[in-house]
Amino acid sequence: MMMKISIRVIMVVVLICLFSSTSPANDAESSGFRAGAAKADITPTEWPVHMVGSFAPRLAHKAWDPLYVRAIVLDDGNTKMAIAVVDNCLIARSLFDEAKRRVEKNIGIPADHIMASATHTHTAPRARDFPGKKSDPKYVEQMMQGIVEAVTKANRNLEPAEFGRGSVDVPEEVFNRRWFMKPGGVNPNPFFGTIDKVRMNPPRGSKLLDRPAGPTDPEVSFVSLRSVDGRPIALLANYSLHYVGGIPPEGVSADYFGEFARLIEKKLGAKGGTHPEFVAIMSNGTSGDINNYNFRHPRKPAEPFQQMRAVAGRVAGAVTDTYPSVKHRRDVTLDIAQKKLTLNKRRPTPELVARAKKMLAAEKESPMSVQAKLYATRTLSLNEPPFTEELILQAARIGDLGVAAIPCEVFAETGLDIKKKSPLADTFTIELANGHYCYLPTPRQHALGGYETRLGTNILEIEASEKIKAVIFDLLDKVNSHGVDTPESDAKRQ
Repeated sequence: MMMKISIRVIMVVVLICLFSSTSPANDAESSGFRAGAAKADITPTEWPVHMVGSFAPRLAHKAWDPLYVRAIVLDDGNTKMAIAVVDNCLIARSLFDEAKRRVEKNIGIPADHIMASATHTHTAPRARDFPGKKSDPKYVEQMMQGIVEAVTKANRNLEPAEFGRGSVDVPEEVFNRRWFMKPGGVNPNPFFGTIDKVRMNPPRGSKLLDRPAGPTDPEVSFVSLRSVDGRPIALLANYSLHYVGGIPPEGVSADYFGEFARLIEKKLGAKGGTHPEFVAIMSNGTSGDINNYNFRHPRKPAEPFQQMRAVAGRVAGAVTDTYPSVKHRRDVTLDIAQKKLTLNKRRPTPELVARAKKMLAAEKESPMSVQAKLYATRTLSLNEPPFTEELILQAARIGDLGVAAIPCEVFAETGLDIKKKSPLADTFTIELANGHYCYLPTPRQHALGGYETRLGTNILEIEASEKIKAVIFDLLDKVNSHGVDTPESDAKRQ
């Protein structure tokens, strides 16, 4: 009797082993590259809300289109990472930090494996405090919950996947907004009283235009993620365009970033079925000095939404035209690295502090422009501690693609330099990632002056862009598939 029971037990064990070993493909598939995507609605539920993106106060009483957090989660069996893009203009590091902490607690993705950024739509609720301007704690909490929800759902939607990367130039929609002007073309700024060498957003078609002060980056880089049977999962794009605008007042909008996502989802998304919905995302590249105005050849006035939808349509059309040629692959590995960099903040001179105090004290007697008052307030805030800022910098690798993350409004020439000197086959930079520390001009651009270099608009030390770039290169080298700097990348940086 005992012998029969033993034989039966052995047979059961053998059968279990046989069945568990007859599907090596399934085992390999589950341990290989996986991807998931999701989005969470963060449209305000209480009105009115204060909007960001303007010197003057603006209230929104409705939403022209939804605001979302859009996220992807990637997993190669060894490394899991998340990329989230939020429909907002400027987001404080503290908000991102808390959202990442909650994600790590809930689903285990390490906080330093999460790259989160703002799109830079100028028609969104305030998400961080500025001197004299406070954010709504309820909406800040809604945004944090949205980031957690989107990443959590994307993680839940993980499935065996393929990765592809594509690129297409759309030069007709990006223009450098800083211009050298002929004599008489640059006005004194309202607070500092100095004459800059360049002017931001000069009059379009002006006879005083000389030449742009910097380059543009026309490339639309994109990541394509699809299931092993070819169903689209997500598309993450990156384009160096500040925003478009032309949104009617009194309403929030995701601007062209949201419209691009809607068009891509409509064009490439799977029709029907029970699969998770396809998610398209537009992240902001290095667009600190780039906008959508052709200063040489001004366009006719547009109806509300018209230009935003036109730009989104052209960019989305270029991507969908290129998409069929993208080659996808399963053998994808991942890596992500992060480093904290402490930078000095710029300090106002005693003369500027005295001027700011005098102007603010005389406010009721002599009317001041909104900008002058704002700069006076920000100048005084920069004269108070802390006198340093700690930035989170990141670099990720998806196959042979590099993705850098910088928490500033980065100038195009910095992004182009990162692309040129990266050790990886292709690289793009997501700006406004993991916080917001104002504009990031290069030292050369600092010397030219202009809006983006003024105290208050700009808070980090003049050499900040060079120090940030050095760390980004170190991080890209670290995540490079070779694990170390290569002779090729050394030569590119000479």
